[in-house]
Amino acid sequence: MRTHLYRAGNGFEPRARQLFVSIVFALLVILAASCAKSPEAPRPEGDAEGPLVVYAYDSFAAEWGPGPALAALYEKRTGRKLELVSKGDAGQVLAAALLEKGAPEADVYLGIDDRLAPRAFEAGVLEPYRPEGAARVPAELVMDAEWRLTPYDWGAFAIIWDSEKLATPPGSLAELAAPEYGKKLILMDARTSTPGLGFAAWTLGVYGEGLSEYWRDLKDSILTVAPGWDLGYGLFTSGEAPLVLSYTTSPAYHVEYEGTDRYKALVFPEGHPWQIEGAGIARGTRRPAAARAFIELLLDPEFQILVPTTQWMYPVDPATPLPASFDAALKPGRAPAVEPDDLEKALGAIAAELAS
Repeated sequence: MRTHLYRAGNGFEPRARQLFVSIVFALLVILAASCAKSPEAPRPEGDAEGPLVVYAYDSFAAEWGPGPALAALYEKRTGRKLELVSKGDAGQVLAAALLEKGAPEADVYLGIDDRLAPRAFEAGVLEPYRPEGAARVPAELVMDAEWRLTPYDWGAFAIIWDSEKLATPPGSLAELAAPEYGKKLILMDARTSTPGLGFAAWTLGVYGEGLSEYWRDLKDSILTVAPGWDLGYGLFTSGEAPLVLSYTTSPAYHVEYEGTDRYKALVFPEGHPWQIEGAGIARGTRRPAAARAFIELLLDPEFQILVPTTQWMYPVDPATPLPASFDAALKPGRAPAVEPDDLEKALGAIAAELAS
């Protein structure tokens, strides 16, 4: 998930200062609690000097995301600095991992989801490691029996509707392609964005061999295809279009920080694709012990409790308490799964329809 943004001046800024303030407050609470309750992890020995380098997507590493709090907590636990390197969307994180195969500059790759995972596994860029907290992760969220990726959050994709800009929303994927929704939808590029890839998988799972025909009809509904979620959702909240691809948890953000329920997740009868985000240790890292300590921390209760109000996703530990605003976050039925090879082929068909 990506922290929600709005348009201001010449670019996109954090939705509200109170979001940043709340995260700082949470960080102070976390650090105080860790001194009182949490056992100190031993400082990794035998690793190369320098900070642990983690490649992440932009909003995770941003000041309003969970990255700064996680970095402070990691340093508190291990005594080692953590350097978060923004790589755009998760697709760019994987691209960097593939480019650096055999001589990684990063120690950990964060944000690789269940649809990108097969490419990462096939390329052999991740080191298996099963963390001690693995037993707390429900089986349906485990991406790999070898634990080359450790999940830390999950959510479900959905079309979000601005009820103040559009009177009647679509009730299904089929209706989304109807003429009355012409130029009213913002999507993300499946080549660079995990939500975009998730939407491609969604349509493939529902329409199968009729995928090209569906996208031929859907094309007229699309105002723009943004390169990443941050930009696409920012265009939506600035009023450029009343429909956008996001997550079922997005309305909870607006309830929490804006006190409004104008933005609603549309539940479609076709079911909704899940996204499971994970992190893995770079194969060939010079700091393996430090990387393992980071993976352990992702499943620690003190990080998991940050997930709902910084990632706006569900934590993978079901025991993690959720804020009241998550009453607005729906949990719809799960869409049909698709094979990775079929999805790769589908991306070419979708690109061809959008280009025609």
